[in-house]
Amino acid sequence: MIPLARPVLGAEEEAAVVEVLRSGQLSLGPRVPEFERRFAARVGASHASAVSSGTAGLHLALRAVGVRDGDEVVTSPLSFVASANVIAYERAKPVFADVDPRTLNLSPDAAAAAVTSRTTAILPVHIFGYPADTPALERLGLPLVEDACEALGAVHADGVGVGGRGHPAVFAFYANKQMTTGEGGMVVTGSEAVKRRLDSERNQGRAPDMDWLDHDRLGFNYRLTDLASAIGIAQLDRLDGMLAARARVADWYREALAGIEGVELPCEDAGDERRGWFVFVVQLPRGVDRDAVIRALLERGIQSKPYLPAIHLMSFYRETYGHREGEFPVCEDVAARSVALPFFPELRESQVEQVAEGLREVLGA
Repeated sequence: MIPLARPVLGAEEEAAVVEVLRSGQLSLGPRVPEFERRFAARVGASHASAVSSGTAGLHLALRAVGVRDGDEVVTSPLSFVASANVIAYERAKPVFADVDPRTLNLSPDAAAAAVTSRTTAILPVHIFGYPADTPALERLGLPLVEDACEALGAVHADGVGVGGRGHPAVFAFYANKQMTTGEGGMVVTGSEAVKRRLDSERNQGRAPDMDWLDHDRLGFNYRLTDLASAIGIAQLDRLDGMLAARARVADWYREALAGIEGVELPCEDAGDERRGWFVFVVQLPRGVDRDAVIRALLERGIQSKPYLPAIHLMSFYRETYGHREGEFPVCEDVAARSVALPFFPELRESQVEQVAEGLREVLGA
């Protein structure tokens, strides 16, 4: 079986975890700030706050830019559901806007048209690791919270890495991401005040100079452990190699899938923009039964997955906000045809060819 994803873990991660275990300090220890400093330096940010997940980071970042009950936040309907859920956590309203047909990221023109007097922030998603047009969204003059959970290593056209523009930007470290801590996330920011707020709210609202008997704001248990941070530090040491390996696998896929009629590949980098490869998602030809393709690939020993659904058509968003088919045609077309193929740094070229041949056979049948 060729799995959909597989993390790269070795003796370094094992040794790092054992060292923390033997220290006896599994949380609130020295590994967390070390991981934060190194990660911030890696993405070109001034500050970083480690959290328990990307979802937790997005929630705290929205609170930090002032999103409150009754506000609206413009975001993409083509994403993992967490990027919309976190808006609802604060009883604000997710306002979706359609995506660009090439990059699949939030369209700046569509976002501008969705802004109202109640819009408090914009939450762009760097989908599948391709950098969103953040400079265009900045010109709308509203606070931005960047969902960079899939985009570690991505670079904007002006040479600034995703996460380095000063806005709160959130990365995630689930096992299929560019690097992993098992679960976990990181919020980077250019603001020391935002960093202080994030650090407090992730720790039940406790200020740095307070002991556990007092807390001066509402907070959450969104801390990352020293165990996870130790894994993250080891992963940062091998990140360059893992990113290069992902790019190499993507090149193999482009070559192997070329010529399969009707299959649309991820967009090429434009100009100086660079994708941070997270997944390799293709769109199947219109009219093809995607579920049947996924089943047929599995019968050939190849895992694949629908990736990603349109959030506004999920049951909760239909029932809560009254969404329906036809609102965001680009997103809906892409979501109905997208399939994620096996993709991870240690995937072999022969396996890529096996996947391509399997897809060619299935579509031909």
